[in-house]
Amino acid sequence: MAYFESKRTAGRHYLQIPGPSTVPDRILRAMDNATMDHRGPDFGKFGMQLLEKVKFVFNTKGHVVIYPASGTGAWEAALANTLSAGDRVLMCETGHFAWLWREMAERLGIRPELIRTDWRRGADAPGIEARLREDRSHDIKAVCVVHNETSTGCTSRIADVRAAIDAAGHPALLLVDTISGLASMEYRHDEWGVDVTISGSQKGLMLPPGLSFNAVSAKALRASESAGLPRSYWDWGPMIRSNATGYFPSTPATNLLYGLDTALDMLAEEGLENVFARHDRHAEATRRAVRAWGLEVQCDDPRHYSSVLTAVRLPEGHSANALRAVILEKFNMSLGNGLGQLNDQVFRIGHLGDFGDLELVATLGGVEMGLAAAGVPYKQGGLQAAMAYLAGNA
Repeated sequence: MAYFESKRTAGRHYLQIPGPSTVPDRILRAMDNATMDHRGPDFGKFGMQLLEKVKFVFNTKGHVVIYPASGTGAWEAALANTLSAGDRVLMCETGHFAWLWREMAERLGIRPELIRTDWRRGADAPGIEARLREDRSHDIKAVCVVHNETSTGCTSRIADVRAAIDAAGHPALLLVDTISGLASMEYRHDEWGVDVTISGSQKGLMLPPGLSFNAVSAKALRASESAGLPRSYWDWGPMIRSNATGYFPSTPATNLLYGLDTALDMLAEEGLENVFARHDRHAEATRRAVRAWGLEVQCDDPRHYSSVLTAVRLPEGHSANALRAVILEKFNMSLGNGLGQLNDQVFRIGHLGDFGDLELVATLGGVEMGLAAAGVPYKQGGLQAAMAYLAGNA
């Protein structure tokens, strides 16, 4: 079967969207192992060690529930296990994915209240605090925040959001989507007082899509006992009871779990702090390239820069989608498209996962050549600016 119908192009395809990220060969080889009996004794031993091992990437000592699903499933699991129909939740509209999470909440019968932004920064912690102070009857049951907004290249400072909730003296749960931030940027579930952390396999964990995660606090578990939304597949209870012996209540994605086991080994071998520093370095090099080209980074608050991706605004009257099409055709590289209200206004450069200096140089070289080929006005020297930064900050 032909999976790709585009014309044959020499060299590997550069998948520089902000996820799914490229899957390393070592993980592909791990996934190539024979599927085992998910009710047999070997799986129980494997499951026990994996469920314990995965905690380090969330920085938690609590339960991490793993579903065969995309991150969207983990969104629903977080809401369904903690809330009831008619509950109010406070959400911050930081971009397209925050907007989609809001839509899901409405479909589930939850009443979301939005704090809006201009899609050029992360969550408004002072705004969250002010709204919670007004909620003296504690009608708001949860605050939902996207840690790394993949549509904009903006991050939210989760420690600041936690501090805002505490300063307001409010009992709301804190639910955080770090689908694209986990294993690429610093994240501390326990220390930051997050009640449910939501993530997926296809970003910093370097796996194909197909696994999603809920890291769950004791407070969230207590909330699940009285939460009234219907849940069956997403129910934490059967998962946690089965996980206690290394098993799952339904068929797990066994071969993806093999890949997860290897991905966690790779992250531990490099060291999470080194992983984060590598992502920070590549993000800064990319932003320097963008500025040298005379273009604008979508995120305009340096405190909220993402180290996972950089969203780049094109000059008025120029199509980001047309630029991406030229780069794909001429240089065999995929870049992320603009989503929601940013459609055709930005393109997104992913620099996450198993990604090194030479791959970044190739990526930025492809963008610079693409700008010229597409007739987008720019200044030469972006690639050189990035290489100078990388060479001086090895």
